[in-house]
Amino acid sequence: MSSYIIEGGKRLEGTVKISGSKNSSLPIIAATILNAGKTTLYNVPNIQDTQMMFKILETLGAKVEKKNGKIKIDTSKIEKYGIPEDLMHKMRSSVVLAGALLARHKKAIFSYPGGCDIGARPIDLHLKAFEKLGINVNQNHGSIECSAEKIKGEKINLDFPSVGATENAILASVLAEGVTVITNAAREPEIIDLQNFLNKMGAKVIGAGTDEIQIEGVKKLKDVSYNIMPDRIEAGSFLCFIAATKGNAILENVNYTHITPIINKLEEAECEIITDKNTIKIVAPKRLKAIDIKTMPYPGFPTDMQSVFASMLTTAKGTSIIVENIFENRYKYTQELNKMGAKITVEGKSAVIRGTRRLFGANVHSTDLRGGASLVLAGLVAKGTTMVDNIEYILRGYENLDEKLTKLGANIKIEK
Repeated sequence: MSSYIIEGGKRLEGTVKISGSKNSSLPIIAATILNAGKTTLYNVPNIQDTQMMFKILETLGAKVEKKNGKIKIDTSKIEKYGIPEDLMHKMRSSVVLAGALLARHKKAIFSYPGGCDIGARPIDLHLKAFEKLGINVNQNHGSIECSAEKIKGEKINLDFPSVGATENAILASVLAEGVTVITNAAREPEIIDLQNFLNKMGAKVIGAGTDEIQIEGVKKLKDVSYNIMPDRIEAGSFLCFIAATKGNAILENVNYTHITPIINKLEEAECEIITDKNTIKIVAPKRLKAIDIKTMPYPGFPTDMQSVFASMLTTAKGTSIIVENIFENRYKYTQELNKMGAKITVEGKSAVIRGTRRLFGANVHSTDLRGGASLVLAGLVAKGTTMVDNIEYILRGYENLDEKLTKLGANIKIEK
């Protein structure tokens, strides 16, 4: 198991380039199955989750070639429709392959996905959406077998605006007969990116970014090249890293319109934010001001930023309150922050953070991807040395995190 060793107390300054979006890359990689041909992708982050998706595609029969930041995927020879259980258990997002395999083969066999333990994330919404499209779903001892003679467009109303269920319903409908309408759809920018990619392939999808998406089935798709959007959660994380260290820096390759709630909260905490077309400049105050946050589905404040903000607010002036409305088990990281001198009390959905002037280096343990990032932030501001272990979780979602932080002046290295 690898660890980050961080010497805290360095002010972050300079320029950092944000990578392509993890949460956009994964469904788009899955969608390459649909055209049964060649796709070229740019700006795909080199992280464990994307590597895992490539590995699954290769086990299904695809060819994946990586060269100079360009990914070429040939899915013409995919004959298999079963996702290996051991690979599925390593990554929750692998479930979006099911929709693409169903559209291509009218069959998919998969198991319940794994990933970070941040609370119950049932896939019943995905399976209900498949059933609405005329797909038979059989669950048997943890294995799920889906099949259909034909997939027919239908109205799908999601009980909750789940990103994964929205993506799976879109993918399963692209080659269906007739028109599919998804209501109460997730509105995240990653859904828009998926729509743009599919439409470039020849699909007919409209409405992404709203709560109603319409997919008119087409007979076949064509080969394309596509540039993945920037990662809004990485952008938000770096803004918090810089703010927490009283820094002054510029982020490149960002779309500030995707992170309006994050920018609003940083400004409330008394950071100065200047946005341009593809850049964001942040100038942090001498001490941040306490703020309150409630996580909500997009366009509300993102649950993926909750832990990083909480860590940043441990040294803010005053008392902050966070309410987590998406995942019920997302406060595990707070026990680790308290080892470093943070004053966080958790009760149910709420965390109360009483600001303290200083954190102290300690040995702490990552329990999930974003919780791990919150511990890295704490290490950057703490007095002394922090060792963050189990960083495999963090490597799932952040590309070259140590290198990017070092470039900004942090003292961080990986120890194997």
